[in-house]
Amino acid sequence: MKIAVASGKGGTGKTTVAVCLALSSGQPVTFVDCDVEEPNSHIFLRPEIEGSRKFHLPVPGIDESRCNYCGKCRDICRFNAVTVFGKTIMTFPDMCHSCGGCFLVCEQDAVREERRNIGVIEWGKAGEIDFFQGKLRIGEAMSSPLIKEVKKQTLFEEKKGLTILDAPPGTSCPVIKTVRDTDFVILVTEPTPFGLHDLKLAASTISTLGIPTGVIINKSGVGDLGVKNWCKDQGLPLLMEIPFSREAASAYAKGVPIVEVEHGLKEKFNELIEEISR
Repeated sequence: MKIAVASGKGGTGKTTVAVCLALSSGQPVTFVDCDVEEPNSHIFLRPEIEGSRKFHLPVPGIDESRCNYCGKCRDICRFNAVTVFGKTIMTFPDMCHSCGGCFLVCEQDAVREERRNIGVIEWGKAGEIDFFQGKLRIGEAMSSPLIKEVKKQTLFEEKKGLTILDAPPGTSCPVIKTVRDTDFVILVTEPTPFGLHDLKLAASTISTLGIPTGVIINKSGVGDLGVKNWCKDQGLPLLMEIPFSREAASAYAKGVPIVEVEHGLKEKFNELIEEISR
């Protein structure tokens, strides 16, 4: 079973919930941190990294001895990664989305493949948990290809047991790349107007994908009832409420999973996993 943990906004406790699920399961667990721009699950799981590899995207380079400056490569590129003016041609690898169109339209075979590093993939063990994460290169904007490669590294389609995917915050392409092909999505929110606003966006996105969804309210007790009432009106399952507590906040600040300090919480997460399975 593959469960993605997502949220419409950052700071709601998405990684906290993902880590708690991984530590509470009584079955083999694979944990995949897909928040490649800001991976932080390692702070709580403290894995021993066993290997890593860089990930590259193919980008165009130009052999000007073959180029006739026809401009076909420029015209097909929607992202302005290639430009031609007069007898000058220039490429901008950081703007390239690696669609391959420029390679296909060049009749002179003047476009050669070069590689652009966009990040690194790491893997290891956190106790009995198989751990994977991606780290996007600083300044790089293309996170979705790295997320896809991290999932591929885990042999995503063949994994047995429970796979937990910690998604990036928001509702854009990286989130969709993470949750696609999962069995269930948990949306984590907080009981505030901001939390409700972004929960609505996230729930709409996941609904469009047709993936079963439920909600966990984190920091329950410090806001209002807007989220709870909206979930009831929408028929969206409210899976759990995690009360706000000073002990949990203190543990989080020290990098300690809250299931290790909140009595009975690990059992509740284990029951939640069983409920989702059913």
